[in-house]
Amino acid sequence: MLWIAKTALTDNEKTNRMTIPFTQIDKLYIDGDWHEGGPDQDAVINPATEDVIGRAPVGTAAAADAAVAAAKTAFDDGPWPRMSMAERATVMRRMHAALNGRRADIAALIVAEVGCAQGITNAMQVGAPLDHLLSALDHSTRDDTVRLPLEVTPNAMDPNGPKTLGGTTILREPIGVVSGITGYNFPFLLNLAKIAPALLAGNTLVLKPSPFTPYSALLFGEIAHEIGLPRGVLNIITGGPDVGSLLTTDPRVDLVTFTGSEGVGAAIMGQAAPTLKRVHLELGGKSALIVRADADVQRAATMAVAILSVNAGQGCALLTRLLVHNSIRKQFVETACAVAAHFKIGNPADASVMMGPLIRESQRAKVEKFVQIGRDEGATLVHGGGRPTGLPKGFFADITIFDNVDNSMTIAQEEIFGPVGAIIGFDTDEEAIRIANDSRFGLNGGIETADPAKAWEMAQQIRSGSVAINGGTGRMSYAPIGGYKRSGIGREYGPDWLREYQHEKSVFYPVGR
Repeated sequence: MLWIAKTALTDNEKTNRMTIPFTQIDKLYIDGDWHEGGPDQDAVINPATEDVIGRAPVGTAAAADAAVAAAKTAFDDGPWPRMSMAERATVMRRMHAALNGRRADIAALIVAEVGCAQGITNAMQVGAPLDHLLSALDHSTRDDTVRLPLEVTPNAMDPNGPKTLGGTTILREPIGVVSGITGYNFPFLLNLAKIAPALLAGNTLVLKPSPFTPYSALLFGEIAHEIGLPRGVLNIITGGPDVGSLLTTDPRVDLVTFTGSEGVGAAIMGQAAPTLKRVHLELGGKSALIVRADADVQRAATMAVAILSVNAGQGCALLTRLLVHNSIRKQFVETACAVAAHFKIGNPADASVMMGPLIRESQRAKVEKFVQIGRDEGATLVHGGGRPTGLPKGFFADITIFDNVDNSMTIAQEEIFGPVGAIIGFDTDEEAIRIANDSRFGLNGGIETADPAKAWEMAQQIRSGSVAINGGTGRMSYAPIGGYKRSGIGREYGPDWLREYQHEKSVFYPVGR
């Protein structure tokens, strides 16, 4: 991020503000209104061109305090928590309609703000989040009230007297004030994944996006105004570590939900501990794709490269450890390299581009450091490893593939967050499962095979929150997603999504009096 003092816009910045949707937003959204940020602005950069596409407001600790206060007042005294689930869902359906009507604008913003290729942007950055919102709305129509069986118990005050008939009903109620902190890689998805369940469950929310992608959050201020969301229910604040620290330590905040790296997630747990906040964490991954000897090698290798290229490898659930049976490994390597050589890398403003840049130079430097470590530790670089030619501007990196990787190597254990795949050979299914589970992460997994029954048995032995057999269903809008081990705590999406944002309350009562 690049913080600059407020000065007059350049001609190029004025043009970008007029042509890139939502980049004209220069205020924070607090308590149902727009408020000035601090004395600085954040120069938001298009990672494909290195042009400044806008100057976002930078929130201060005082602004964050005001946002938390607004959320607290809205929860304690406002109508939102006291509405029925159906009433809240009606408002949130208006949100879906408003967002769906701006689908093209949101996609155009993400192409410029994230640098994501248009195919991935339309399907995964915009389409999938709107599907998730619809599925949450569908699940919200269930009556989650549970009435336990009636019980007959002796009268404690008069054992010889009439017995008592009693029942228990379990209610689900909102937790309170939620702070949501999100990453840069899929910003619209991540922001909506905090907003949808928190608000549907009756909570109020303070949302803090990555400073690299602020507009994908600030746009929700416009939506909140349009749909008539009550004041203080949704607040959007930007800023640095002082803002983040307030949102994870303030006693008025009841739950922190975070998507990002495991290191930051662990720090958030520590910051939340003194006030005993609930934490919901969706963290890193080093997920394994197992390619059995009977797999379609052409299909598996093509899919593996396509997955590595998604958003330039900046995805926590991407399958970056490629566990390939040794009998087909040579063919897999040759096919993967041939496929990678045909991927068009460049500015995603061009619809034919298949992979865009990394988010910033700092991330490219990190990826290049890991590539060098892979070489130094003895892995064989079979494709990529550098920067694509003909792209003097932008934070581009080649699709990079290593063979002869041992699972103990750094590139097999650390989340690189770039388009880097590590091919690891195996000889038996048991060895593949052992290698897949030999990781401190456990977010995702995949199995390619001609024997789906065997894959089903293997999937049950893989310690990860999800496993896709032969590519899976292609959709996940109704499935819970989350991690084992250091990949996180809790689940997003699926039929029980809202329960992550609710308390359970047991109400005991006698029957008949």
